[in-house]
Amino acid sequence: MSQKTVKSRGKKIVNLLIWIIGLVIVAGGVIVAGLHLYVANSKPLIEGETVVTILDEDVNVTRDGMGVPHIEAQSEQDLYRAQGYVQAQDRLFQMDLARRQASGTLAEVVGAAAVETDKFFRTFSLRHAAEESWDGYDDESKQILEWYAEGVNAFIDEVKGTSKLSYEFKLLGYEPETWTPVDSLAIGKYMAYDLGGNWNLQAFRHWALQNYTKEQVDELMFNYPENAKSIIEANLANQVEVSGVFNTDLLPKEFNGSNNWVISGELTESGYPLLADDPHLGLSSPSVWYQMHLKSPEQNVSGVIFAGIPGIILGHNEEIAWGVTNVNPDVQDLYIETPNPNNPYQFKYDGQWEDATVRSEPIIVKDGQTIDFEVVETRHGPIISNVMTDDTKASAVFSMQWTALEPTKELQAVIGFNKSSNWEEFELALEDFMAPAQNFVFASKDGTIAYKANGNVPIRKKGNAELPVPGDSSEYGWEGYIPYDELPTVVNPEEGYIATANNEVIGEEYPYHISNIWAQPYRYERIVEMIETPIYDEKTGAQLKLTAADMKAMQMDKKNLYAEEFLPELLATIKKMDTDNKYANVITLMEEWELYDNKDEGAPLVFHFLMKNMKEALFKDAMPEDVYELMPGKSQVMDQMLRDAYAGNEGVWIANEGGLDAFVYKAFEDSVSIINQKFGTSISKWQWGSYNKLTFNHPLSGASDLLASYLTPDQMAVGGSSVTVQAASENGSGIVNHGASWRFVADLQDLSYAEHIVGPGQSGHVKSKWYDNQISRWVYGRYSKTKINGDIDTTYELILKPQE
Repeated sequence: MSQKTVKSRGKKIVNLLIWIIGLVIVAGGVIVAGLHLYVANSKPLIEGETVVTILDEDVNVTRDGMGVPHIEAQSEQDLYRAQGYVQAQDRLFQMDLARRQASGTLAEVVGAAAVETDKFFRTFSLRHAAEESWDGYDDESKQILEWYAEGVNAFIDEVKGTSKLSYEFKLLGYEPETWTPVDSLAIGKYMAYDLGGNWNLQAFRHWALQNYTKEQVDELMFNYPENAKSIIEANLANQVEVSGVFNTDLLPKEFNGSNNWVISGELTESGYPLLADDPHLGLSSPSVWYQMHLKSPEQNVSGVIFAGIPGIILGHNEEIAWGVTNVNPDVQDLYIETPNPNNPYQFKYDGQWEDATVRSEPIIVKDGQTIDFEVVETRHGPIISNVMTDDTKASAVFSMQWTALEPTKELQAVIGFNKSSNWEEFELALEDFMAPAQNFVFASKDGTIAYKANGNVPIRKKGNAELPVPGDSSEYGWEGYIPYDELPTVVNPEEGYIATANNEVIGEEYPYHISNIWAQPYRYERIVEMIETPIYDEKTGAQLKLTAADMKAMQMDKKNLYAEEFLPELLATIKKMDTDNKYANVITLMEEWELYDNKDEGAPLVFHFLMKNMKEALFKDAMPEDVYELMPGKSQVMDQMLRDAYAGNEGVWIANEGGLDAFVYKAFEDSVSIINQKFGTSISKWQWGSYNKLTFNHPLSGASDLLASYLTPDQMAVGGSSVTVQAASENGSGIVNHGASWRFVADLQDLSYAEHIVGPGQSGHVKSKWYDNQISRWVYGRYSKTKINGDIDTTYELILKPQE
């Protein structure tokens, strides 16, 4: 065969391959284009007119430049119907997942992978608690929940079986069921779960008593309970399995935090109060919050609400503004229950076998068989020890009592907030907000600023929620709640401001127990520092008063007071141990750091890796992995160990690591080694933002890398950390997935608008321009104004019309 022939055939083969590749590319392009068209087809209608048969009159829905819907209706019934309809337009899939997670019905649409999650939430009884709460609501609130459900169902009926149904439902192969008022209440109960838990602290300490020496336990517990001897003896004598029993992936974020503060008009340029709030929750696509403006002849209110719930939970109207942080009180107690060895549905109480309540909760599994599942409730609450196991022979198990499992009326409170015009009316509405307990700050145009740590906080017969208590004796249990009028309350303080950041809100003189562990104090201390530090005019030298711009700057502040407390002593140790100056350049980097967690600086990278490595060195290898995840307050416990050690009182945990100097230096060396491996050995190129990446994951992103690339917005480098006012908490792998889910600033001089950031954006639809348009705003602190009066920035206008 001639060389010419070979070349000719080779050329033909290459041409054929190019042609095939071209076809693949074209086909791929057609598929991608088709996919885009398929997804885009389910975008909601946002301009023009559409018939919504349940309405009595026309409703105007104006979306502004940020995609925030401004709903104006001529009646309350149409307002809430339209709210349900519009929320469903933008967030129906999120709403459906939320009710399913709370109700324990994810396996119906996801399959076997969700069975353990369903068992967990069936056991925690959120749906059951929502059903029990319904009868306690007044007629007005029930009617509002029904109107809202009518609006959601109007949209479901409109899109069901059509290409307008959101693409996520099509990917999972199911259609949404009818929305009910209890669905909304169940989502509210889930938020109580996400924001109010201490059962895992008690479970961890029960395990610690069984596995550590008294000296080790002493350092893990800040203080022992009242009646300590009898409670500790009960824990030692009745061992309940902890390791391998609980799915720690379902635990709420530790110290789900927030910042809020309110400034008196005496300290502000406008002469009116200023209020700022930024609740810290999981960051996701779409946001946990849905921002709205609701207007009828009876109300004009703006702010945010959880998708799936009517009203506005946080925000402002024409007269007042309010915000919250989490109190994080001890509202859950574990009881050590003794089951009857001959009857798994009976438990000992005061020497008698007492029947438990048993609920049959069959779990339907997509493409699988229905699983028989039971929830067993003692007089204290559900048995939670057997969520992941089928052990019916245990001689001791945990039950859980929890304020949120009792009938509560949070939605009734929300409706009251929206229509309040002063502190007296607002505080009256607060009485219905029982779970989760929250730190409410308040401001009104009449100049009032106020605070209340609100919610049901138990009063215990014995103990103070440090440890599980015996479930077989009437000597233990709850005897009511802290009286409403005795909850921590402040109105118009002399200091001229009120601030909270999940910090301790009571002093030693307070007569009731609220919590055993508070968040680290650094965000609160920094907020107070910024409020109290005078600002002077550069030209005149005159002291300036505070403005809304100052509030926004405070919310974006990255000063690290954690480092301010510990870094000097840590560096002294490191310098002492670094006898050959191996780390001189790193030490210089840390010494020159001005203690701001800026994304383009290297020092925050070293500091945060150092603190993480010390914490893991102390605790991670000393216990099973799931027990480590179960342990709350690891940072607070370590902080106190370090304080004690530097004060000359080194404890057994640090001693076991070779003593203070060796412990700190090894963690430092490990940190530098990890940073060198991840980011190179050139110190000048180290940047906190190379590791600290803001991420808004979509719930379906875990199903495949393809879906993740399509549905999860691009990551962005971000400054801040878990201890800075600009909260940006990473998950241990550099993924910032927890922080300010909403930022809000209001100047009470002019409540015709307020300023907001909702990351990643308003819409739940990936093809919407409002899906991720606020991510860079989140990073750089660029707020948008949302008006409730005057010339609203109209981008799109939709008229919802009744059936003629």
